[in-house]
Amino acid sequence: MKYYSTNRTAPEVTLAEAVIKGLAPDKGLYMPERINPLPQSFFDNIENMTLQEIAFEVAKSFFGEDIPADDLKHIVYDTLQFDIPLVKVNESIYSLELYHGPTCAFKDVGARFMARLLSYFVKQNPSQKGNVHVLVATSGDTGSAVANGFLGVPGIDVTVLYPQGKVSEIQEKQFTTLGQNITALEVDGVFDDCQRLVKEAFMDQELNEKFFLTSANSINVARFLPQAFYYFYAYAQLKKQLKNSSLITPHSSLDNMVVCVPSGNFGNICAGIFGAKMGLPVKRFIASNNANDIFFQYLGSGHYNPRATQATLANAMDVGDPSNFARIVNLYGNGQQKAEKIAPEAAHEAICAEISGATYNDEQIKKAMVDCLAADGYVCDPHGACGYQALVDGLQPGEVGVFLETAHPAKFKDTVEPIIGQAVAIPETLQKFMSGTKQTQPMSKEFKDFKEFLQNNL
Repeated sequence: MKYYSTNRTAPEVTLAEAVIKGLAPDKGLYMPERINPLPQSFFDNIENMTLQEIAFEVAKSFFGEDIPADDLKHIVYDTLQFDIPLVKVNESIYSLELYHGPTCAFKDVGARFMARLLSYFVKQNPSQKGNVHVLVATSGDTGSAVANGFLGVPGIDVTVLYPQGKVSEIQEKQFTTLGQNITALEVDGVFDDCQRLVKEAFMDQELNEKFFLTSANSINVARFLPQAFYYFYAYAQLKKQLKNSSLITPHSSLDNMVVCVPSGNFGNICAGIFGAKMGLPVKRFIASNNANDIFFQYLGSGHYNPRATQATLANAMDVGDPSNFARIVNLYGNGQQKAEKIAPEAAHEAICAEISGATYNDEQIKKAMVDCLAADGYVCDPHGACGYQALVDGLQPGEVGVFLETAHPAKFKDTVEPIIGQAVAIPETLQKFMSGTKQTQPMSKEFKDFKEFLQNNL
């Protein structure tokens, strides 16, 4: 399958080229030329399948034309060495717990898959420029997931850029204590500055002639597409649970599944939309924002107006110019296939028909965390709280809501505990990071300084 740029002025490329390049030369994001629907028989039997079996079938639709089935199956099964349980919060709301991986965050799925897929392609096509250098900007969880996914992978080095003082201590420890092939840069700025530095590096001809650079942010197709796996698994678990429930009519509930995604850079919800276009029966999506509500404002006005990032309790959603907005607009072109650009008004109308929005400030996030615990006995992290509250506020009669609990509350222990008034146990997987020694290098938000660092250290 070929991959094209959302800006449509760069040549089409193979999957391997899209994964290795990360960003298209015209600064667009790569997209598959078509979306292959899954057969009805898959959905008829999905509740009897394991996470790995479901993910492999979905992966074949994306990558099966480019990777032999046995190799792809190994990549998928090796990626998903943990469960992603759907937990009932109350009679109409469920939490998809995406924090059971090695770094306790949803990005473990995409990062682990990409590490294995990139390693697969690098082995097939060794670079004449030496090691592959993965550049990744993080607002919190991406850095830890990518760093741990690529840790010790031969032939690949990783540089993580993160905003100084704007990630939690546990998040920071997860990618600054590893050493080996992982380097952490503490940027004097916000996440958008980190993301800009990475993009400018990809556009710099001198750097790319000398080094083999690629990205592990959700701008890379190998990072965001695998996130579709767990939307299908959520549906499978909901179908199984509702079949065993006498309280809800299974058929009507499954026809009315609403998925709420705490949204920052919009790679996660974009993967869910891909799933829906493959046949996953989602009635509608809700994109839940914190105070960085650029998408929420877009839904209301039809105008996309990026702005400076505002620091919030839900720091992984602190994005003022979400990269994957371009993919969402592209998906709502003329159908699901590669298409010419359509009028902004038409794209806006199509998006609003399937995606609604919500936005919550810090005080509202705190209240949602307290209310969820008091009403349902469930502890949310600040990001999951945005998803939970959007369902509380937005579900219609007869609908069943699934929100994505994107990170373990213990990753924000110092924030969560004073809000909910009780201790949050730190999982063993997180405890092991806390004993490590932080190893970082300071970095300004000026590209000339970042370029000099790359030239002297790669």
